Amino acid sequence: MAKVRIAPDVFFLDRTSRRPFQTQIREKVIESILSTQALPGSLMPSSRKLAEHLGVARMTVTLAYQELVVQGYLETQSRSGYLVAKTDAVPRLPKGHVNEPIENSEVWKNILSENLAARRRVVKPKDWRALPYPFVFGEMDTALFNHTAWRECARQAIGKRDFDLMAGNGATDDPLLVDYILSRMLPRRGITANQDQVLITVGAQNAIWLAIELLTRRPLKAVCENPGYPDTLQALQWCGADITTVDVDQYGLPPNKIPIGTQAVFVTPSHHAPTGATLTRERRLRLLEQAQEHDFIIVEDDYEFEMSFIQPPSPALKAIDKDQRVLYAGSFSKALFPGLRLGYLVGPERVIAEARELRSMILRHPPGHLQRTAAYFLAQGHYDLLIRDMRRAFAKRRAAVVDALGNTDLEISGAAQFGGTSLWVKTPDGIDTETLATDLLKDGVVVEPGAPFFSGDNQPKGFFRLGYSSIPVDKIPEGVRLISAKVTAAQKQKL
Repeated sequence: MAKVRIAPDVFFLDRTSRRPFQTQIREKVIESILSTQALPGSLMPSSRKLAEHLGVARMTVTLAYQELVVQGYLETQSRSGYLVAKTDAVPRLPKGHVNEPIENSEVWKNILSENLAARRRVVKPKDWRALPYPFVFGEMDTALFNHTAWRECARQAIGKRDFDLMAGNGATDDPLLVDYILSRMLPRRGITANQDQVLITVGAQNAIWLAIELLTRRPLKAVCENPGYPDTLQALQWCGADITTVDVDQYGLPPNKIPIGTQAVFVTPSHHAPTGATLTRERRLRLLEQAQEHDFIIVEDDYEFEMSFIQPPSPALKAIDKDQRVLYAGSFSKALFPGLRLGYLVGPERVIAEARELRSMILRHPPGHLQRTAAYFLAQGHYDLLIRDMRRAFAKRRAAVVDALGNTDLEISGAAQFGGTSLWVKTPDGIDTETLATDLLKDGVVVEPGAPFFSGDNQPKGFFRLGYSSIPVDKIPEGVRLISAKVTAAQKQKL
């Protein structure tokens, strides 16, 4: 009986991807086998025909096939070439059989307490890197990152000497990474701590989430900044906190506006999100005094302090905390790269011990390999050189943004005194920046509307955040010009 031969056109390559063709070929073959498109005993296309179809070297296909033989997905047969292996070791995934949802219980309706589509959050286009004018916040410029150094650190981290640490399942954190935080990161912020007061987290957001989980074990009355970081407000809402928002001004959060009975205050004192305002020393001292007087906790999100190219950043609020009232959340993600998802929580030993137990029940610990790779990158000086390069680049970009905005009717409504990577911009009256952002995408311009940062039902519509961490400096003038032109056109339409 003649064997079925699989046609070459079943397979394709994503030529926009940077991943090797050989890897893509292996994955496509495995996908076809697991989905039962390629049945056991079927003949694979010859290496010559598949190479011609895909437009790659024949050796690329041959090497992919040989690796699949080693893995047990394919086998060779004399004069027949490569066949799909007949083995029970290869699982079969059902294809095309999806159960219809059955709405037979009210349980899920009680659990799903809100409409996720209505959640306020900052959303950027998935293809923002492909657009010419990406004024996005919180993303890295890959041209500034030392990939070679990171790859070498990753190679060291998977070496035999470190394998036990990477492969273990304990709840302890990487001692080399913790040591760097204690000896280098925290002292830069004026903070002293010991190893029992530090917990490695999956980014600063995870650190804040752990703090919220601990604080909401009992009913919690919390205060957030307005405008403020949307995810903090959302996390508190999900955990059932009773939330009051306090309007910030050019000097940050006014402590005298915090209601009596508050149990936790969430702040970004050194670099307010999103306006960039710095909480004055007088307000910091008063906030700590009130925390002691009225017995509440302060959760400090100290993001982006490394981007200080104008003047040194203010010491952290935690640095002047004498009564152990402050839980401090920091992160490596903004300075290294967002996808790293490594941060840390600093607080009293008993609190960190509780947070460690909570973390272990959620995710055990952040991946050991990532922790050790980051630790090597930091300890070997690559991080400090990266920060130097980023400060130089961002100083030029900020100057270009400020200069370009000076030729428009747009107003810089907020900016970090020490530098940072974004500006808070106000449009002329009557402009809806959510509509503006949508219209600007047609010109390849990405900005972040300000409404999601505000609480309440009547959020101001005339603000947007203009990030410059990922846009080339030579693109900034034209990008700002396009924004200004779109604002002018919108004003004329309203006349």
